[in-house]
Amino acid sequence: MNLNKVIFLMGVSGCGKSTIGELLSEELRIPFFDGDDYHPQANIKKMSDGIPLNDEDRYDWLVTLNKLAKNQLQNNSCVIVCSALKESYRKILSRDIPNQVKWVHLEGSFDQIFERLNSRENHFMSSDLLQSQFDTLEQPKNALVVNIGLKPQEIVEKITKKIKMKSEFGLFGLGVMGKSLSRNLAQKGFTISLFNRELKGTEENVAIDFKSAHKELESAKAFSDIEAFVNSLQTPRRIMLMVNAGNITDMVIEDLIPYLSDGDVLIDGGNSNYLKTKERYDYLKAKNIHFIGVGVSGGEEGALKGPSIMPGGNKEIYNLVKPYLDSIAAKDRNNLPCCTYIGEEGSGHFVKMVHNGIEYVEMQLLAEVYTMLKHLGNNPDEIADILESFTCKANSYLLGITVDILRKKDGDDWLVNKIVDKAGNKGTGNWTTIATAQLGAPSTLIASALFARYTSFYKEERLEASNNFRSNPSAINLNIEDVLNAYQFARIVNHYQGLKLISEAGKAYNWQLNLSEIARIWTNGCIIKSDLIMDLIPVLKEDDNILTSKTIIDQVKSLKPSINKVVSECILNELAIPCLSESVNFFNGYTAAYSAANLIQAQRDYFGAHTYQRTDDASGKFHHTNW
Repeated sequence: MNLNKVIFLMGVSGCGKSTIGELLSEELRIPFFDGDDYHPQANIKKMSDGIPLNDEDRYDWLVTLNKLAKNQLQNNSCVIVCSALKESYRKILSRDIPNQVKWVHLEGSFDQIFERLNSRENHFMSSDLLQSQFDTLEQPKNALVVNIGLKPQEIVEKITKKIKMKSEFGLFGLGVMGKSLSRNLAQKGFTISLFNRELKGTEENVAIDFKSAHKELESAKAFSDIEAFVNSLQTPRRIMLMVNAGNITDMVIEDLIPYLSDGDVLIDGGNSNYLKTKERYDYLKAKNIHFIGVGVSGGEEGALKGPSIMPGGNKEIYNLVKPYLDSIAAKDRNNLPCCTYIGEEGSGHFVKMVHNGIEYVEMQLLAEVYTMLKHLGNNPDEIADILESFTCKANSYLLGITVDILRKKDGDDWLVNKIVDKAGNKGTGNWTTIATAQLGAPSTLIASALFARYTSFYKEERLEASNNFRSNPSAINLNIEDVLNAYQFARIVNHYQGLKLISEAGKAYNWQLNLSEIARIWTNGCIIKSDLIMDLIPVLKEDDNILTSKTIIDQVKSLKPSINKVVSECILNELAIPCLSESVNFFNGYTAAYSAANLIQAQRDYFGAHTYQRTDDASGKFHHTNW
C-alpha cells in the first residue's frame, strides 16, 4: 500500500499559491508543481484575452493534473498548486487517490487579493477575472484553511504542523521485537513508518494488518515496498533494522542503500556480532551513511513497555537518534532512561552480547538450584515457595519468572515436568565464549553455562550413560540458607567475570566505557535486572573490579563456607552443578597468591623453548633451560 501524499494548494488566483507551494516543497523536501504550467495553450489564450474558463475548458487540464499526481505518488509525496474552485474540480483532481490527497485552502478577501494581482507583472490572469473566481469558488469541506494575511513562512509552518507528510522514524522488520518497539514508539507520540516483506501466498499485508490491529498505530505508515518506505521518512532518515542477525542484516542493508541519501542513519537493533557491526560501520561510512549498533534487551514485553538499550557508534550521530531511544527505554529508579551511549563502533552490541552471557549463567545457576531443591524432595510448587523466599536477599527478574514457571500446571501435573530437558541457544553465548578466549579474560562461568546447554542436547546419549554409569546417590545434607548463599556467591563471581570481560574489551578496542553507567541501564527493562546490579552501580564508580570493594569482599567472605559445602555435597552425590562448582574453582584460583602455573611454564619451556621468568630475577628477563 502506497501512503505517499499529494498536497493540493487551492484558492483564487493571486492568493499566493505558487509562492507558498515552493516554500512548502522546500520545507518538506518533496517536488513542487504549479498547475498553471499545465494549462493547454487554448486556455492560456482565453484567459489572456480576459475570458473566464468554463468547466469544459478546465476538464482536460484537471485530468492532466490528476495523472501528474498519481505518477508522482508512486515514488514520493508532492505539492501541486491549482485553483480547484469547485467541488467537482476537486473530485477530478483526487480521482483514484482520495485517501492520499490533502487540501489546503489559502483564503483572503477580495480587496486583499485584487491588490496583489494588480502588482503582479507578466501573468496571463487579469485582475478583471478575479470576481468570476470568487463567484465560482465553493468552500471545501475537508481542507486546512489558512489566512493569507500571515507571512509566507508562518503559513508554511502552519501547514507543516497540521500536515505531517514524513515520518520521523522507520522500523524495518516486524518480528516479535520489531512489532513491540514500533508500538512503543507510536505510544510515545512519534510518527513512524513500518516495513515488512511480503511473500505471496504465505505472508501478505504484514505491515498493513499489524497497523490495523493496534489503535496506537493509526497514524503510522505501513509498507511492503522498500523505496516507498524510505521515501516516507524525514531526512536524515532514521531506520531501525529489526531482522535476524547475520547475512540477512547485510542483505537488508544492500537493499536499502540505493534509496538512502548522504547522512541517513541505519540502526541495527538485532543481536548482531560486534565484529560484524564494526565491519558494517566502516562499510557504510565509506558511503556517507551512518551506522549504529544497538543492543536491545527485555524480550517482547520489555520492547513494548520499555527495554534496556545499549547503543554504540559515533557519538555525534547517536545524538540524532537519542531522543527516540531514550523515550522508548525503561526508566531506572530515578526515572532516567535505561539507555546510555556505550562507545564507538561495535561496543553497544558487545555489551549486549556480554549481557546475554551473564544471562546464560544466571539461568543455569537457577537450574542448578532447582536441581538441588528437587533432590531434597521438593515438588515444583514447594521449590517455587523456596525461591520466592530468596527474593528478600536475591531478587531478580529471572528469579521471579522461575517462580511463575514452577507454579504453572498442565492438567494434574506441573508443566515444567513435561518439558524436554534440551536447552537451545541463539549464538550470543557462543560469541561471548569466543570473545573471552580472544581477549584472554577468564569468563569461565559463561563458557560453563554454554557447555551445559550443549551437553543437555545429547539427550539420547545421556539416557544411555545414565544406565551405564550412574549409582544411587545418597540424600544430600544441605539447608536452604546454604543453597541461597551459594547461589549469591556464584552470582557475584558471574557479574565480576562479565564486567571484567567488558572492561578488557574497552582496553583492547580503545572504547571509553563507563561500567557504572552500563550497570545502571541494566537495572530495568532487561533480562538480568536485579537487586545485585543495583548494588553494583556505586561500587563500579570506584573501580571496574568489583572484587576490590570492601562491601563485596565482606559479602564474599561470609558466603564462601556455603559454596564450599554445597559444591562438595553435590559432587559427592553426583549432582551436576557446572556453574556453581566453576564459581568456586575460579575463585580459589583467582585468590591463590601462588599457583601451579610455574610448572606449566616449565613444561612449555621443556618441549617448546617458550622461556620463563624467575622469581629471583627482578629485571623481568626471560630465561631458557636445556632440560
